[in-house]
Amino acid sequence: MSLDHRYDFVLLFDVKDGNPNGDPDAGNLPRLDAETGHGLVTDVCLKRKVRNFVGLLKNEQPPFEIYVKEKAVLNNQNRKAYVAIGREDVLEGDGKKRKGGDAVDEARAWMCKNFYDVRTFGAVMSTGVNCGQVRGPAQMTFGRSVNPIVALEHSITRMAVATEAEAEKQGGDNRTMGRKFTVPYGLYVAHGFVSAPLATQTGFSQDDLELLWQALASMFEHDRSAARGEMATRGLYVFKHDSKLGNAPAHELFDRIRPKLRDGVASPRSFGDYVVEVNDAGLSGVELLRLVG
Repeated sequence: MSLDHRYDFVLLFDVKDGNPNGDPDAGNLPRLDAETGHGLVTDVCLKRKVRNFVGLLKNEQPPFEIYVKEKAVLNNQNRKAYVAIGREDVLEGDGKKRKGGDAVDEARAWMCKNFYDVRTFGAVMSTGVNCGQVRGPAQMTFGRSVNPIVALEHSITRMAVATEAEAEKQGGDNRTMGRKFTVPYGLYVAHGFVSAPLATQTGFSQDDLELLWQALASMFEHDRSAARGEMATRGLYVFKHDSKLGNAPAHELFDRIRPKLRDGVASPRSFGDYVVEVNDAGLSGVELLRLVG
C-alpha cells in the first residue's frame, strides 16, 4: 500500500562516554562544527544503523535485502537484477554491462522491490552493471548536538603485543599503548523527511514506513561497541500531513520541538539535564505523533 501522507520527523539521540561518529580525517575524533563546537553525526552514519537493524530483524531476505552493507560488491548486487528478470544477455562474461536499453528500467524496479534500503533511501546503481538511479523517499540531515561538546582523549593499554619481535623489544613487558576519544555527554537532533510521491515511485509502502520508525527507535540497542559508549534514541516526533504534498513547511514544524538545558545546568551529563519543549498547538492539517518521548 502506497503512502497517502507526507511525513517530517525529529529524531533525538544521545551519547554518554562514547564516540558517536568518528572522523577518519581527524584521527577518529568525534565530528564537530569547528566554528561553534557543536557535535555532528552524519546522515550516512544514521542510515547505516537503520540498514543494520532492518538486516538483523528481517535476516536480509527479500523484500528486505540490504544493498549497501559491509564488504558488499555493488556490481554483483546489480547483476542479481538482470539474472532475476531473465536478461543475462545484457551482461558480459566478466559482469560488466552493455547498453541494456529498456532492461535498465526493469532492473531498477526489481532492485526497489527486493532491497529495503534502495526503495527507502535511494541508490546510485549505474557503477558498471547499470540498474539506473533511485531517489529515495526517506532522507535525513546530519545530527547536531544541542550544546557544544568536549572531546576527551584517553590513553589506553593493551597487555599484549602482536608479534614476537615486539615482545623481544620490550623485554617481555608486552604492552601496547593506544588512544581513545569520547564525548562525556551529548544530546543530538536530526531531522528527516518522507515524500509520498517518491514513495510511489520506489514502492515504499506503509509497512516499510512502520519498519523505518521501528528502526529509528531501536537501532542503537543493536549497535553496541566499546567505542560508542552508551547511545539511545530519546525522542522520535513525527509530523503527519493530511496530504501527499504537505500542509506546512518542514522548518516551521521542526521549530516546535526544542530541547533545552534545565535551569542551573552548565555541563550536561545525562538526558535528565534537558527538558524537551513540544508545541503542538495550532497545527492545521498536520498531526503530531510522539513515537518515542
